[in-house]
Amino acid sequence: MRRGAPREPTPAETGKTRALADTMEEGTLETYAPRCSMPAELHHPYSKFSDWKFKLFRVRSMERAPLPGEMQLERGALSDVVASAPLGETVGDVVGLPGSVMKLCLGGKSKENIEGPGKRVDLKLQEMDTHMNHLRCLCRLCGGALRKAKGPEHEVQGLLDEASRSALRRMGCKATSWPEVILKVFKVDVAGDMEVVHPPFFCQRCWTLAMRGGGFCSFSRTHVPEWRPHTTLCLLCHPKKPSLQRRGRKRRKPTRGAQRLAKRSKWDLQDNAATVGEKRAWRTVIDPHQGPGLRPWVRSSVQRAQWVKNITLCQKEHLSARLLSEDLPVDFLSSVTCQVCDHLLSEPVQSPCRHLFCRSCIAKYIYSLGPHCPACTLPCGPADLTAPAKGFLGVLHSLPLLCPRESCGERVRLDSFRAHCLGHHLEEVDGDHKSAENCLDNFLPVNKGGRPRQHLLSLTRRAQKHRLRDLKTQVKVFAEKEEGGDTKSVCLTLFLLALRAGNEHRQADELEAMMQGRGFGLHPAVCLAIRVNTFLSCSQYHKMYRTVKATSGRQIFQPLHTLRAAEKELLPGYHPFEWQPALKSVSTSCHVGIIDGLSGWVASVDDSPADTVTRRFRYDVALVSALKDLEEDIMEGLRERGLEDSACTSGFSVMIKESCDGMGDVSEKHGGGPAVPEKAVRFSFTIMSVSIQAEGEDEAITIFREPKPNSEMSCKPLCLMFVDESDHETLTGVLGPVVAERNAMKHSRLILSVGGLSRSFRFHFRGTGYDEKMVREMEGLEASGSTYICTLCDSTRAEASQNMTLHSVTRSHDENLERYELWRTNPHSESAEELRDRVKGVSAKPFMETQPTLDALHCDIGNATEFYKIFQDEIGEVYHKTNPSREQRRSWRAALDKQLRKKMKLKPVMRMNGNYARKLMTREAVEAVCELVRSEERQEALRELMGLYIQMKPVWRSTCPAKECPDQLCRYSFNSQRFAELLSTVFKYRYDGKITNYLHKTLAHVPEIVERDGSIGAWASEGNESGNKLFRRFRKMNARQSKTFELEDVLKHHWLYTSKYLQKFMEAHKNSAKALQATIDTVESQETQEDADMSLDVPDF
Repeated sequence: MRRGAPREPTPAETGKTRALADTMEEGTLETYAPRCSMPAELHHPYSKFSDWKFKLFRVRSMERAPLPGEMQLERGALSDVVASAPLGETVGDVVGLPGSVMKLCLGGKSKENIEGPGKRVDLKLQEMDTHMNHLRCLCRLCGGALRKAKGPEHEVQGLLDEASRSALRRMGCKATSWPEVILKVFKVDVAGDMEVVHPPFFCQRCWTLAMRGGGFCSFSRTHVPEWRPHTTLCLLCHPKKPSLQRRGRKRRKPTRGAQRLAKRSKWDLQDNAATVGEKRAWRTVIDPHQGPGLRPWVRSSVQRAQWVKNITLCQKEHLSARLLSEDLPVDFLSSVTCQVCDHLLSEPVQSPCRHLFCRSCIAKYIYSLGPHCPACTLPCGPADLTAPAKGFLGVLHSLPLLCPRESCGERVRLDSFRAHCLGHHLEEVDGDHKSAENCLDNFLPVNKGGRPRQHLLSLTRRAQKHRLRDLKTQVKVFAEKEEGGDTKSVCLTLFLLALRAGNEHRQADELEAMMQGRGFGLHPAVCLAIRVNTFLSCSQYHKMYRTVKATSGRQIFQPLHTLRAAEKELLPGYHPFEWQPALKSVSTSCHVGIIDGLSGWVASVDDSPADTVTRRFRYDVALVSALKDLEEDIMEGLRERGLEDSACTSGFSVMIKESCDGMGDVSEKHGGGPAVPEKAVRFSFTIMSVSIQAEGEDEAITIFREPKPNSEMSCKPLCLMFVDESDHETLTGVLGPVVAERNAMKHSRLILSVGGLSRSFRFHFRGTGYDEKMVREMEGLEASGSTYICTLCDSTRAEASQNMTLHSVTRSHDENLERYELWRTNPHSESAEELRDRVKGVSAKPFMETQPTLDALHCDIGNATEFYKIFQDEIGEVYHKTNPSREQRRSWRAALDKQLRKKMKLKPVMRMNGNYARKLMTREAVEAVCELVRSEERQEALRELMGLYIQMKPVWRSTCPAKECPDQLCRYSFNSQRFAELLSTVFKYRYDGKITNYLHKTLAHVPEIVERDGSIGAWASEGNESGNKLFRRFRKMNARQSKTFELEDVLKHHWLYTSKYLQKFMEAHKNSAKALQATIDTVESQETQEDADMSLDVPDF
């Protein structure tokens, strides 16, 4: 048989080929895992074939066109290679990984075996093979040589090895492949890398940086080079520096047929160049008018000018200095021409070194050659450019130019030159239009032969891109210049105007509704708000998405990947910001998401590891995200008060309320066995107000105030931890980094872009959302049952019972720190009791500053508990008895619970809560209890006591008592005196020498706190308490195997639940149920309604 001739494959070879095709198909599915993870309805029926078609096209596009005699040879060689492949190998294995492109294009044979007469190899293919070999020796991320980095090399597109995966898992990273880690750490997307452009490996140094950052960030700056395709002047194949040139390589053969200079001619040319006497870097430029081998020499300055003109490409846009009608001095000409393009200045800008350039020319120059001045090479960035003086602009615009039109010859000012030339152009267009009306051929499409021109919609996607490439470039340039780079909005607007011009208003209305976030396709933020507010898991939402799409035939809800993209803008770590001065001991990185709460844990060698799981946001990053969420409210407040940007020079002041409370037992029983208690603690914050000190004003102007400060919708979570709130050591260690970040932010100001301008913010923190137990934990005080009853003053329980009203706030965080030092050092060598009396109950180190105030929610609950016990004692007439038995007290409690359930429909509770306390502290409840009290005198005392309490309660529960209850505020001192008198006389049997903590604070400290802060109820912990139920709902929504990932999902969805942005979308689309039902209806039902002339009122989305 003749060599290279085609032959019929045998049955065995046919079976191998089929097995190879099956293996190729499996390899495709493994390689393109993201495509396989898409929903079934999004799969294209020919997606697998398209993938392999793209692969083969990418390889074969680099081959040369075969000669007529080589067609059969290549087909035979390729069939031999495929037929001879083993059964379990893929195409990549057949041709081999190193030099795969070269071998695949050569039919599986080496270059030495294929070269010869009539079997030559394309030189372009050899260059690509050499270029790819160079890429395999470099690091993808840092660009360094792999042989210089000590350690193994790692595949960029590979999966994580077991050691790296386990190390990243311990630091909270869930990535499974290197592209995900590289995207987070180095901010480089390597998913679209090509083997002919990008190196396939990265070095051990970059691997170490990724490991140190935990798969989330990098603690050192790594400049990732920009990899470009291979060109004739490729710096990898032909480096300029002698140190980078590769030695020991074989000299490349010259191209055949190229004319060469004789030795004598070369020597003469070199001698002429040497006689100039200037030691400069010279370069050859080919003159098109001379022969192909003659290369005249030019200076580097001339070559640089040609480079700059190729960079700016402004010959058709800017005016030449030759148009000046007068012979002006050279210095004056240099002052009115651009230092980059040598044209007359167009939109002139001035550098810090006072050189003038065209705005577009200097921008392109800086982008191409670096941020320095072209004239003096001093540093000059885009932000350093300023407008020149107005006097110079007046001189520039008054320059007389000579009209280039031969028939005109008029002298025109520079500022009116464009309009003058436009008038000439319009005259020519009108003349051409009149002459073209007589020729119908001008209106026919141009077709220079070949097949007929196809319609745009009938072309493939690749052909459509090729035909519209010029239009795409023009639209992109317009969008970058006018619309901030929003190409999508420009294209949609053009489509909308085209529909309106064609009177297709129905489609135009649907498109406009979609652009505005309403209509049949819901906005991604609306879908995200629906999912978060209805507590739908990923599988539940995806099931709803597919059901609605299959039923209605329209994609009403957005897919999950669109929701995840919308989440990134709302979660902390998306917006850039800056602190001035930089925060102490806090990283300057802006893009930090959920981190390990133990990342700042300070532990010695002897300390055991913390037995807890905690996740949190970085405090400053979370505050930035919360401020960006309030951006619309802040700008609306500025507009309402008529404040301009020029008046907002002093910066904004932001008041933050901090809350921290234990959520109790949050364990969920899975499987058999008893339920293990699992305590959890949440630390959260609320932006209470944003104010600004305007110029000429004595007091700060509040431009935003939280309307619902005690709602769970405004209380943003910062840290979630599985820890008992009584564990002082663990709580101190977990919240220690939060305290450090908070203290650093007190002495710095935030620079953040709000409303398109950079503005400064200063933060003021108030730790008021704590109950009695948490305040004592954070301030290092003894438990609530100790002798020192109050966290606001130094009075003991006996002193508080004797004098119930006349006390003042004396404790502070700094004073507690001083008392702890006395307790720790005991400088006076006192006994334990004397030292305890000196430090007033401080027994541990205070680790977080709290505001001396009263928690309104827990005060109400504590007082209700005390009234519940008073009702029991009055039913049992304890004022006549001494030391009643436990059985008697149980009978009194049972009688009280039965009466309240009968009259008030109050079910007994094991522990007092806010709802029960709200219903118990009413006049109706007192009347129901008085039915069980025999003495009328005691009944009147109970009624008076409850009446006084009801009059005092609005003062500490209202958000602004001076506006909401001014009368009760004025009478508070009198009512508290009368209340204390009743306790010390009528109910003396219970309050003789003792009093509860919250009753003492209610009677003694409320007026002073209201006078100092203006409110008590607005700073309560009710919002944090209301969020306890959300933790359980979100945990059930994101049930997973690992508590770490479960805690991350709960923290993320709880933050999204409190987003003002999503709340506004839900408020705007709260009546969309009727519209959704009308959209889901089938087409048949719609036709039936149209036949019956029934109209359905569907509100817009």
